[in-house]
Amino acid sequence: MSEMIFPLQSLPPYVRYERLFRHLPPLPTSPKRSRRGRPGVPPEAILRAHIYRALRAMPRLVDLVFELRNNPCIVKALGFDPLRAPPSLERFSAFLHDTGSNQLQQIHHDLVAKLIEKGAIDPRVLAIDSCPIPARVKENNLKTGISRNRYDKQKPPKGDPEAGLGVLVHYPRPHTKRVSYFWGYRNHVLSDAESEIPLAQITLPANASEVKQAVPLLRLACQTYGLWIEAVVADAEYDAESILKFIVEKLRARPYIAANPRRSRPRDHAVGADPILCEADLPMVRKGRMTVHGITYVQYVCPLHYRKKQRQRYLFCPAQHPKYVEQKGCNTLIRLTPTIRSTIPYGTRQFRHYYNKRTAAERIFSRLLALAMQEPTVKGLQAVRNHCTIAHITTCLVALVAHQEGHADKLRFVRTLVPNFLV
Repeated sequence: MSEMIFPLQSLPPYVRYERLFRHLPPLPTSPKRSRRGRPGVPPEAILRAHIYRALRAMPRLVDLVFELRNNPCIVKALGFDPLRAPPSLERFSAFLHDTGSNQLQQIHHDLVAKLIEKGAIDPRVLAIDSCPIPARVKENNLKTGISRNRYDKQKPPKGDPEAGLGVLVHYPRPHTKRVSYFWGYRNHVLSDAESEIPLAQITLPANASEVKQAVPLLRLACQTYGLWIEAVVADAEYDAESILKFIVEKLRARPYIAANPRRSRPRDHAVGADPILCEADLPMVRKGRMTVHGITYVQYVCPLHYRKKQRQRYLFCPAQHPKYVEQKGCNTLIRLTPTIRSTIPYGTRQFRHYYNKRTAAERIFSRLLALAMQEPTVKGLQAVRNHCTIAHITTCLVALVAHQEGHADKLRFVRTLVPNFLV
């Protein structure tokens, strides 16, 4: 250090990032490895370097290595020796591939717990959503020529076999839907709708069902932080009976989830009332009851297949329904078990008030994408999962530092807090 004209401790970048990383929880210890091979690098310093890369929105690890080679004060703030060459690119890549996802998840949970403990956030209204993470494979690049079908789900890309085939739906204009496909992953997030801070998250292949991740995330957040939840908001993708029942019966909260028109039946007949008619206006035949997943239905079937007199009157279905040939006519299930959706006040002012908070999830993803979360620098589920977790750690670390440094109104300044306010 005596060879330098100015001590690194007096330079502004070192002071700012040292104050940032002062609040970062330690990395949980991992099993000891063999002492053979190259000298070890502190994993805490590697983690700080990845957080610094996220704050600078560097899309590649090569850019991070170049930055460390040309900025000694940042090297010192991250925990490396400024008089020696920084770790190679392979060290940063190996950290994402080899570090256990539970270790980084624990850091994320510790940061959220500190925010709750210090009163920076008070999670009572939670929002659920997911974000696509395209993999860096040639199948996602439409400029590359691929002889076979690039979106054949039976043939995952060779560049990243763990990636799944996902669907992207967006609306370029009102009432105009555009659907596209991609190979990659999806980051499922449970966040606080008021403070817009992510509480729990998990990254899975893009073909994993979004519905199946909602209940585990809610259960994880309640067990980890001991939350007292008032409401859960989400879009129509999460309108599932299992999710609604868990929110109402287990969490004792209110679900403000938009009704999915695909899960609503156009006909709602009362059993024993007027005859139930098929599309050909013929009275259907009651076949009996059936119970599926604890829900009881009354089954009505086609009269032309189950009534001999009706079949003698018609040679074919009057409505020319294709099910008359493909199967034994139309089949209708009338639900007897009361649905949990009858307790949700759809269309009321209260429902609209809470449902409008769902846009907080969109703003959270906007900030996460500003940290280059949607541009993974590595391939493979384990590495991409750690890449996304580091983006969430960065968001919560900035919020905690902002609260601790007297900038409680700047919890969401993920890109500008360190250079503009930590002086």
